[in-house]
Amino acid sequence: MRVGIVLYPTFGGSGVLATELGKALAKKGHEIHFISYNQPARLDYFLEGIFFHEVIIPQYPLFEHAPYETALAGKIVEIVSSNQLEVLHVHYAIPHASAALLAKQILAESGIYIPVVTTLHGTDITLVGREASYEPVVSWSINNSDAVTAVSESLKADTYEHFKIRRDIHVIPNFIDFDRFNKQPKSHFKMAIAPHGEKIVVHTSNFRKVKRVGDVIRIFDLIQQQTPAKLLLIGDGPERSNIEKVCRELHVCDKVTFLGKQEAVEEILSVCDLFLLPSERESFGLSALEAMACEVPVICSNAGGLPEVVDHGINGYLADVGDVETMANYAIELLKNDQTLKEFGKQALEKAKQFSLDNIINEYLAVYESTLNVKL
Repeated sequence: MRVGIVLYPTFGGSGVLATELGKALAKKGHEIHFISYNQPARLDYFLEGIFFHEVIIPQYPLFEHAPYETALAGKIVEIVSSNQLEVLHVHYAIPHASAALLAKQILAESGIYIPVVTTLHGTDITLVGREASYEPVVSWSINNSDAVTAVSESLKADTYEHFKIRRDIHVIPNFIDFDRFNKQPKSHFKMAIAPHGEKIVVHTSNFRKVKRVGDVIRIFDLIQQQTPAKLLLIGDGPERSNIEKVCRELHVCDKVTFLGKQEAVEEILSVCDLFLLPSERESFGLSALEAMACEVPVICSNAGGLPEVVDHGINGYLADVGDVETMANYAIELLKNDQTLKEFGKQALEKAKQFSLDNIINEYLAVYESTLNVKL
């Protein structure tokens, strides 16, 4: 099957899922064409059957804001026509689904049929899509896609609640590639970070306000007052300076390491003891799942799709958004009991296995095939 994948090329969950899905499909013999304004972050090595097409946005003095959606639609028309693509899989309702549907209409005038599968990831529904000026476009894009998937039951419910949706939405959760994400022997790395046997706490995100990374620092501050610990922060983003300010105010800078954006996240997770994710909203929580695959228990907020990933009291703990003290108490309880921590890690791995790539990829292929079967 020849599949076009339209995505944001960033380290965010949608870009990671879209890229890893495309790579997995290519390994199964499908031909994958990524379409974006930049090379996807996780597309970091050559793989047979994968092609990348950059969207070039012309700059004209007439436009105060470059018309990316129009440029994207034109690029989709070009790639579908020249490569005889059979399915378009777009990640995010706007601008990707709306641009793909415009391209579909243009191609139809040339006798070319291309079904559009739209995957909803979260921000396009819970934040951007709720802007009054965007709502009609989001609703139209979802209703006119040939198939729509969401990464969690929570996101599906949010979509029905906030938009005028007249069609079915199929839940296909995020997945984990166990060939990559697994606990690896990195004792030398652990010794370098925690030479005195300190427990290692970790958080990874794009450092936006919704991730509440400041709460990560506050939770860690309470942890390190009770047990020796170090904190690793993976990622970067607009809240970086504010996070550093919180570190200075709490006098924990010497115990916090900013690692920036990392390719081999699994190697870092392999030496960690606990993962913190106190987000205000999470449509799914892919970073939590990656940690669990590496046998790292998760303490997170009881928000969005996180309760679908983390089982309270079994492989981690859930607490209300902003309840720093409760999260810290759960963390301290785990970190002070090595046997319990180890058992939670084993249970985290068992839960992660439910989201294996092999299971999820077949669900997407079934959706692709269903859109081809309804071709007029």
